[in-house]
Amino acid sequence: MAHALVIGGTGMLADTTLWLVKNGYDVSVIGRNANRMECFISKSSNPSRGTPILVDYLDIALLKEKLEETIAHNGPIELVIAWIHSYAETVLESIASEISGIWKLFHVLGSSANLNEIKDKIHLLDITHYRQVQPGFIMENGQSRWLTHKEISQGVIDAIQYDRSINIVGTLQPWEQRPL
Repeated sequence: MAHALVIGGTGMLADTTLWLVKNGYDVSVIGRNANRMECFISKSSNPSRGTPILVDYLDIALLKEKLEETIAHNGPIELVIAWIHSYAETVLESIASEISGIWKLFHVLGSSANLNEIKDKIHLLDITHYRQVQPGFIMENGQSRWLTHKEISQGVIDAIQYDRSINIVGTLQPWEQRPL
């Protein structure tokens, strides 16, 4: 079975994580909150396919140790979905250093992120197929609102299914009409 790693997979990306399990992936999920992790496992259609990794990804040494353990248990990682805060700039490169072979990274970014700037800053090997997902907002009846977690997860799922190099979920225009 294919092995996926989801960072932030018990919160905003919980539906993406559950979709991966439902579609036959062995999914390792990085999260800091034990209660959210238990909730994810209880909602899973096949809990044995979910491997919880309780770690703060800012603890790089522990993160690498946990990644080695999950790779030994579930096999090589082929797919990574990463929602990582912008202040944790080196985390993706640390994760990438633990993954061998060809793999895909779907990097979920903030609505105000400059996609080209971020892509230029990240140093990944050519064997990494780098994709970006950027959640925006929705305009409804002349009003704007931020996307729900379910809508963001569906946007990530769409990006995976259609292998889009860039997937904007919702809209980013007109930016001045975004919710405040």
